[in-house]
Parts: sequence; C-alpha cells; structure tokens
Amino acid sequence: MKKPLIGIVAFFIVLLTMPLGHAAMIIMEKSFGHEYIYHAALLLGIIGFSLIVWGVIINKETKSTFLGLFGGLFIWTGWIEFAFVYYANRFHVAPLMENGEIVTKPEYLIMPSSVGFWAILMMFYFLSSKSGCKFFNWFQKKLKVRNAVKLKPVLHNFTMTTLMELTAILWTFYLVLLFIYDSNFLGDRHPVTYIIAFGSLLWSGYLFTRLMKINKLGYAIRYAIPTVIIFWNFVEILGRWDIYKEIWVEPEKYWFEMIIISIVFVLLILITTFERKRRIKG
Repeated sequence: MKKPLIGIVAFFIVLLTMPLGHAAMIIMEKSFGHEYIYHAALLLGIIGFSLIVWGVIINKETKSTFLGLFGGLFIWTGWIEFAFVYYANRFHVAPLMENGEIVTKPEYLIMPSSVGFWAILMMFYFLSSKSGCKFFNWFQKKLKVRNAVKLKPVLHNFTMTTLMELTAILWTFYLVLLFIYDSNFLGDRHPVTYIIAFGSLLWSGYLFTRLMKINKLGYAIRYAIPTVIIFWNFVEILGRWDIYKEIWVEPEKYWFEMIIISIVFVLLILITTFERKRRIKG
C-alpha cells in the first residue's frame, strides 16, 4: 500500500474499534450477567496485558503497534471501565435520566472523579518528558522547561508508546465530554459544547490530512488514534443531541449492522497483514 491509502486504512481500523468496543461492553454485560461480568472483565484485562507484554518482547513497529492498540483497548475496557461499573453498582449510583431515558450511565457519572489522577499524568507530559506531541513540545518551549527528559527507551518501545497515547487521549476526551454534558458546568446544549463538537470535527480533519502523508503503517496507526478519538467527540455529541441512532448501544437490536462493521474491520486487518507479508517477501 502507498499513501494516502495507508492513512485511510489506518483511520478506519482505529475508527471501527470505537463502535465495536462500545458494543462489546454491552454484550459482555448482558451475556455474563451481574454474577460473572467482573470475572470476565478481569480476564479481558489480563488478555490485554498479555498482548502488551508480547508487543514489548517482539518490538517490531507494525505488529507491536497493533498489539499496543488492542492490548490497550482490552485493558481500558476490562480494568478501567468495568472498575467504574463495579463501584457504581456496588454503591447504587443512579443513572442520569431525562424524559424517562438514561442519558448517562452510573459508571460515567463517577468517572470525572479521576480528574486529579489525569492532571498528574498531564503534568508529567507537560513538565517532565519530551514526547512526539508538538503541542506538548510547544508548551514546554513557551514555559522554557529545561529539565524535560527525553525518554529514549520509551521512544523505541512501540507497544508502550501506543498504550500510553491511547490511554491518555481516551481518558482526556472522556473527561471533556462528561464535564461538558454536566449541566452544573455547561450542559449538552451549551454554546461551548457546540464549539467543542465542531472544533473536534475541524481538528480531526486537519489531523486526517497529515495522516494521509504517512507511508508507514505502524506510524499511521499511532497517528490515527488521536485523529479518530478527536473525531469521535463529534460523533458522540451528535448522538447526545439525538441526531442519529447509536446502534452500538443496542447491538442485539442492530445485530446485522454490527456484523457488517465487524466484517469490514476484520477485512481491513487481513488486508494490512497480507500487504505487509507481500512487502517483506518483495
């Protein structure tokens, strides 16, 4: 594959993990029931951890990037999201209701309480380490941060780089959405919410144009992660405004559509695998 096809394939691989990840969480909750769901979530996180270890050991850019992506998603879903689910259920946190419908699940109501831990992570990136993020580097330059350490081992550890970027970006924009949805702060119809929605669309569009210039699949996947997650802000807010139906929230009802999404996702993975093997042989 050549650019821009590499960037397009990378974008859609990461994009399709968003609805599939949401659907997988719903299916797990309904399949395992209250008694076994947390055992399944723990196992899912262990599988994700195993993928991360595998990726670190082999340390080959493309394969390790994929292992970091899927390992990170499994850990996020199994150990992070379901941890919030567990404590929300344990302490009987009520969902946020509007017009007789659940608009925010209990686990997402308590997730903003993690903002302090998120702030510490951001302090590390802003004030301590040099990364590949131009925004962090620009901020450090403006503050004249002279003691930022260049983490050379991490720069070459494709799996951990992917894991940390995925976790930091997911966490950041989960919090952004949850805070703007909260009527005590803004609310989902506040002008700032509109700015964030369409600003995310424009921002992701700019990142997409840069993604099209990348000719290495591993790097393209890593660059597609922020591109997709920022774009997904726009998708999530549109769903909050009831502009379209979020089919991944009811995968059992829209099973045909979810199967199609799954097939396309698998086909894209197979295409990248066969193309990579062809290039190695060539």
